[in-house]
Amino acid sequence: MKPQNLLFDSPPVSIHYFEERFRDEGNIAGVDEAGRGCLAGPVVAASVILPKKLDIPGLKDSKQLTKKQRDEFYDIIRDKALAWGVGIIEPWEIDRINILRASLKAMKIAVDEMKIKPSILFIDGPYPIESRLPQKTLKKGDARSITIAAASVIAKVTRDRMMVEFERRYPNFSFSIHKGYGTELHMKELKAHGPTPIHRMTFAPLSSPL
Repeated sequence: MKPQNLLFDSPPVSIHYFEERFRDEGNIAGVDEAGRGCLAGPVVAASVILPKKLDIPGLKDSKQLTKKQRDEFYDIIRDKALAWGVGIIEPWEIDRINILRASLKAMKIAVDEMKIKPSILFIDGPYPIESRLPQKTLKKGDARSITIAAASVIAKVTRDRMMVEFERRYPNFSFSIHKGYGTELHMKELKAHGPTPIHRMTFAPLSSPL
């Protein structure tokens, strides 16, 4: 089934705009991922179905929230959501199939993990996932759809907590700080210690000698 794209250039009036527009479609699942641009760690996707009349004041794109706010919303979403699921693709598989395919695969896993089958999917970004479910792709959806924003929080918090655990396993790397992104601190650590098993070796600059 070919998805209909919602790649509108102008922002909606509110973050509930798309949910209100498609409320008669049934249960809407927002789908988003975290960690696509990192040099280390997995890519994590989440899918969330919120009750239609649920309002979560202040919820927005996870990148625009503080850690404390994300943690608070994470608990609220998990408690109030009708269903939620998480998909994780490890670094070795990212290297094998590429990051775009890995991100879409993680999204599919997240959707399949939900205890309730959604009627329609709102996907963050321009690419649909492999699914027979009706889909709407939404550019910058995590800032424009409440269900995608909820998914972005679940994905981001889940991945960040994984990276904290990885720091315990690889203490030469400050994964709890840079979360695997190519920051100046991370690059210094790579030059000093070399890559770990959770680094994505097909990503520049790891794909070339440091």
